[in-house]
Amino acid sequence: MEIKGKIHEVGATQQISETFKKRDLIVEYAENPTYPEYIRFEALQDKTALLDTFKAGDEVEVFFNLRGRPWTDKAGKTSYFNSLVIWRINAVAAGAPAATPAYAAPVDVSNAPGEDDDLPF
Repeated sequence: MEIKGKIHEVGATQQISETFKKRDLIVEYAENPTYPEYIRFEALQDKTALLDTFKAGDEVEVFFNLRGRPWTDKAGKTSYFNSLVIWRINAVAAGAPAATPAYAAPVDVSNAPGEDDDLPF
């Protein structure tokens, strides 16, 4: 999955355990500019370094995986949690038009004047 938006906050790297670290990224997503959404992403392990070159205000395209898991409390009630885990992030140049894909030039498939068309329709 992917989303484009503006970085609101880049969190510090958190060393959760001896072998596990993570870093949060908050992106302002404004599909409707009147009501922007603030979406939290996680960068895990070696992906935490992906955020080193970014700062608040940068326009980015974030590529991520959606993960979900259950958690059962002591009373036996199960809750479900979702995580958006970054696997790639790209800077988007402000005001730059979206890149247009390169296509082959159109080919004229109509008959040349004077040629017979042997198709039955």
